[in-house]
Amino acid sequence: MTEELITLNHGSGGRAMARLIEEIFIHHFNADSNNTELAKKNDAARLNVQTSHIVTTIDAHVISPLFFPGGDIGSLAVHGTINDLSMAGARPLALTAAFILEEGFKISTLKSLVKSMALAAKEAGVNIVSGDTKVVEKGKGDGVFITTSGVGLCDHDVSLGAEQIKVGDKIILSGSIGDHGIAVMSAREGLQFDTALLSDSCALNDLVDNMMQHFKHAIHCMRDPTRGGIASALNELSEQADKGFRIYEAAIPLKESVRAACELLGLDPAYIANEGKLVCFVAEEQAEALLAKMRKHPHGRDAAIIGEVLAEPGVQLQTTLGTRRRLEMLSGEALPRIC
Repeated sequence: MTEELITLNHGSGGRAMARLIEEIFIHHFNADSNNTELAKKNDAARLNVQTSHIVTTIDAHVISPLFFPGGDIGSLAVHGTINDLSMAGARPLALTAAFILEEGFKISTLKSLVKSMALAAKEAGVNIVSGDTKVVEKGKGDGVFITTSGVGLCDHDVSLGAEQIKVGDKIILSGSIGDHGIAVMSAREGLQFDTALLSDSCALNDLVDNMMQHFKHAIHCMRDPTRGGIASALNELSEQADKGFRIYEAAIPLKESVRAACELLGLDPAYIANEGKLVCFVAEEQAEALLAKMRKHPHGRDAAIIGEVLAEPGVQLQTTLGTRRRLEMLSGEALPRIC
């Protein structure tokens, strides 16, 4: 028998990754069926304490190249962990960071990345309070890998997750898609475009705080569509919620520069990674008011209602031509080493 091996597909955000999570991590970490938070398969876990819920998360970053238009692996590591906490409705309290460095990595480059992390954390109002560093032999790494973990607090009366999604909910996307993936790919491949392509990498905690101030009971679920793009994120949520989503292609914010780049490269922007966007499921009667609130924030100025929740599971896309097609989970590897 041929032994099954890990491939790049296992990190793509698609079918292979979903299978790996379910059959390896969920299966063994939840062997006694008491790990109810893990069983929900959310990006952050809620832990009950007397004063409030503690939310924890951890994220590893292996992006190539280390520096890309609009960010770098350092700022990305901070933004990614803060955003996972925020998607659970938590206020981030502190981060920890672990570095795996390759022998021969320039100290000056490391300093630049650490400075970028410090600035990103400061702008988000979160401290990096602890960390760890390891060094591996030359050729055994790729310069630097960064893992960040975070802790946040969430009010007792806030309950966000796929299980809260209801038929009739409206689906709001906070801004344009595909910016991060296309910016990273252009830097990696040395592609030149007439219009500058910048990653959307940013911390979303302030936007989420604004959303939660008056709409915390109307918001049922939030998710940041990173690897696999909005298509994979929506498919994951559809499966977890046992609900269906109808998405309107014409309503999805997409910069013309990203659209042109995707057409040139033969890519579907729905499957391209984002690092500064969120998808939110909100009660229908509050959707327009929440949308107006989001558009007043710098990270939500291009927010749009892109669809609604249906009873039958699956994600369907209503195209600009008026036809409908199934928006499937990412199959195979689109853009490796993207976050």
